[in-house]
Amino acid sequence: MTINIPILLDRLCYRYPSMLVDAITEHDAGRRLVAVKNVTVNEEFFQGHFPGAPLMPGVLMLESLSQVAALLLLQREDAAPNARVYLRGVNDAKFRRQVVPGDRLRLEISLGKRRASLARAQAAAYVGDQVVAEAELLLALVPDRTEIDPTALVHARAEIGEGTTIGPHATVGPHVRLGANCTIGASAIVEGWTEIGDDTNIFPFASIGLIPQDLKFRGEQSQLIIGRRNIFREFVTIHRGTRGGGGVTSIGDRNVFMAYVHVAHDCHVGNDTIFGNLATLGGHVTVEDCANISAGSAVHQFCRVGRHAFVGGYSVVTKDALPFAKTVGNRARIYGLNTIGLMRRGFSPDVISKLKRSFRYLLQSKLNTTSALQQIERDRSLACAEVQYLLDFIRTSQRGVILRRATRRAEEVLADE
Repeated sequence: MTINIPILLDRLCYRYPSMLVDAITEHDAGRRLVAVKNVTVNEEFFQGHFPGAPLMPGVLMLESLSQVAALLLLQREDAAPNARVYLRGVNDAKFRRQVVPGDRLRLEISLGKRRASLARAQAAAYVGDQVVAEAELLLALVPDRTEIDPTALVHARAEIGEGTTIGPHATVGPHVRLGANCTIGASAIVEGWTEIGDDTNIFPFASIGLIPQDLKFRGEQSQLIIGRRNIFREFVTIHRGTRGGGGVTSIGDRNVFMAYVHVAHDCHVGNDTIFGNLATLGGHVTVEDCANISAGSAVHQFCRVGRHAFVGGYSVVTKDALPFAKTVGNRARIYGLNTIGLMRRGFSPDVISKLKRSFRYLLQSKLNTTSALQQIERDRSLACAEVQYLLDFIRTSQRGVILRRATRRAEEVLADE
């Protein structure tokens, strides 16, 4: 039986970053295993132990023996699938001789008594026929709740958090880092330099972290960073960044992306947002916290959608969508304050009243935008953090903000719906 050393050693918890096992020479399943480690002058630990007189540290000899013991435990016929090995103790350790570059360590492990999830192993390291180190190792075998379907293609270098489930025919690339308790659905793809936080749920056929559709992309390394507790439904596509856009697409926590949503390169999505089916973000779009972009809507490149904004279904947003507002239509217009959404989010009646009065200055007065902003600032009865954020959002806009009001007829139709 072939033993895959790198994959099994990834299940040895708290191990030294490098593998200290080069090959297996003897294997009696569940009883005994013999491996070798060729000690070369290129080992990184020789740089500090010691310059000019390199010696292999005793703790790393124990580490190499622990790695061999983990291989023996994990390769038993009765070993639980996806179990992890923990080194719980070392008894009677003795070091008989120094190990230097050019030595070939023979590492012998024999399993002793086993009780429930604990096992004792007699470990010895040899150079030639001489014992250089020996010890009794106390090892714990702990079931891992991680489940990877046999048909899934998970690269050996991918980092998979504890408790994560990967479904049939899913693909996880070599640079992917998945947090704990994630779910990757059947035939979903997670690729590229992608980092996904804990408790995230990716449904079947979603495509996360592939290269952008920007024709200026030339294969440069770029990232997709996703926070915790996000939901990506079927056929969602999220692309990583480009060098020209900063190299990072980022998504915060607790967001919901319904089926067929597309988030293009270099977008930045905050926390607690909701994207309806078929909603689309062009490149370089920023969507701030608690925004709601309804089904079929599209946001043009380089636009912003403010906090607590509501973008109605099948809208086309070509300028920045105001925070706290209802923005609907092709081309999108303003339908006043998102009062229902703000009430659901726990805004006080006083803050909602101040925002309503601020929007009257912006949308219903005869003042131009600059004068309306100045008037809002002069009105001390409107002073609050939310109104100040609204003013700052408008003043920092690069593309301009949507301030066109809907016609009375459109407002009536929307109300009837």
